[in-house]
Amino acid sequence: MAALPVSSSQGAVIRVTSVIGNVAEPAWRERLGDAQVDVIRLDQAEAQKSRLRKAAQSGAELAITLDRETRLRDGDILFWDQAGRRAVVTHIDLRDVMIIDLGALAGEPPEAAMARCVELGHALGNQHWPAVVRGTRVYVPLTVARDVMQSVMKTHDFARVGYSFAPGAQVIPHLTASEARRLFGTAGGHRHDGPPE
Repeated sequence: MAALPVSSSQGAVIRVTSVIGNVAEPAWRERLGDAQVDVIRLDQAEAQKSRLRKAAQSGAELAITLDRETRLRDGDILFWDQAGRRAVVTHIDLRDVMIIDLGALAGEPPEAAMARCVELGHALGNQHWPAVVRGTRVYVPLTVARDVMQSVMKTHDFARVGYSFAPGAQVIPHLTASEARRLFGTAGGHRHDGPPE
């Protein structure tokens, strides 16, 4: 079993060293149907940590120590007590992500494509926005209001560069654990709440 309760001066602490399963898996969905499910809510920064101590909604204390390459996902099962029909399941609140599509630049002369990418990198860096590049896409978590991010993109009007927004939960499966930490590992980030300069 991946999680075992141990006693401490404040009561039982559930030690978690690995993820047991996920509520999306058919076998677990069936098993949890009549079980008492306790939820541990994690923000996007907490979900990227390999070591964390936090209470679930019931007040049960969890001491989580995972392999560094393990990434917690929404619905992960951290504790299962077969006899007591009890489980502790994660609920992860991830911010939306701006997805910048550079695919159309592939048809441009290399010098023009590189110039556009440098301009985009300068604009993102000027806003202090973290970013992850995967193939021809750049993922940027919303660290400010969506309309502010749209305003920055419209102000710079990057030719042949498209962008859209998606829930973080849709993006995270496409990232490695280290990329997810880079993208979601800070709760706040540098903020620019006003319009772009």
